Amino acid sequence: MLFYNAGIFTACSGFIEKGYVLIKDGRIIDVGPMDFCPKDDESYDISGLTVYPGFIDAHCHLGMWEDGLSFEGDDGNEDTDPATPHLRALDAINPGDYSFREALAAGVTAVVTGPGSANPVAGQMVAIKTYGDRVDDMIIKAPIAMKFALGENPKNTYHSKDETPTTRMATAAIIREQLKKAERYQRDLLAAEEDEETDEPEIDVKSEALVPVIEGRIQSHFHAHRSDDIFTALRIAKEYDLDLVLIHCTEGYLNAEKLAAEKARAVVGPLICTRTKPELSNERDENPALLKKAGVEVAICTDHPEVPIQYLPLSAGIAVRAGMDYDDAIKAITSVPAKMMGLDKTIGSVAPGLDADLAIFKGDPLSVYETPAWVIAGGKIVKRP
Repeated sequence: MLFYNAGIFTACSGFIEKGYVLIKDGRIIDVGPMDFCPKDDESYDISGLTVYPGFIDAHCHLGMWEDGLSFEGDDGNEDTDPATPHLRALDAINPGDYSFREALAAGVTAVVTGPGSANPVAGQMVAIKTYGDRVDDMIIKAPIAMKFALGENPKNTYHSKDETPTTRMATAAIIREQLKKAERYQRDLLAAEEDEETDEPEIDVKSEALVPVIEGRIQSHFHAHRSDDIFTALRIAKEYDLDLVLIHCTEGYLNAEKLAAEKARAVVGPLICTRTKPELSNERDENPALLKKAGVEVAICTDHPEVPIQYLPLSAGIAVRAGMDYDDAIKAITSVPAKMMGLDKTIGSVAPGLDADLAIFKGDPLSVYETPAWVIAGGKIVKRP
């Protein structure tokens, strides 16, 4: 399959004014200027259009809270226990939720999705494609991260139950307790492996789920809005040598230089929202631009269903309106989240060897007036004029 005579925003090696993309067996085989355009039996002249990588939402809850349902379709927070690292998003996602179709129609071809932020230790996030009817066939990486949460959400959840945590101190203590247990569990497993006379520890599914976290094999995604919570996340990450990604980072701009010095990475959003709770009082649309300017690696998310998934490119447009460089905003929903999540060998750019997930636009993809003219998912045309 060949698309030619198009502008190509590669998100990795600059912009090609007039070029081609060759696809075979679900992968991008070749990309380049028209001077080197090959021939193919299935060819499409898309003059006047621009090819972009399929968009990536680096933090959402797609498939966890289903559209049009209340408790029946609410599978994002197991708020009966503040520490649930053994819960897997994979076991809750419903690919039949109509929001998946809306995501794909908008050119959002991959997401990181998982539990909400009711629990200090919430469970395992997954990276999936937005196309498919069986979640097992949609996986890019599972698990990709452990979800942790700081701030008001755990406090509010358990205060109403008269249970711990009701303070930020208790929230952080629960996270440390679980990580410390996982460290000991890891040591006991290693001791049993090295000495056959040493018994293996009793099965602890919570610690077992956290061993890959303390070993750095999966990331630690910390929900944090307020500045003090952001720095608590950094503190805990240093203590346990975690591969940290800050989620929301709402007050990040207030300490952007300090976060840059810490080499922090932030998934910022939702941007199209109101200040619905005290810790959002300092939310500003300029946050992504100011963080990026200071040198922080920034991706943009919807936090679906907080903002519907199809408005991911519009969210990037809001960031541009508030001062973010246009190319940086496109990359914040393509190559940056791919790199941030360790998925850049698979998705996020228009480059040979990557999955053929593409969004092709006639106009500005960040405009409220535009949706993709074409969407290519896994090398198949799923939307066309």
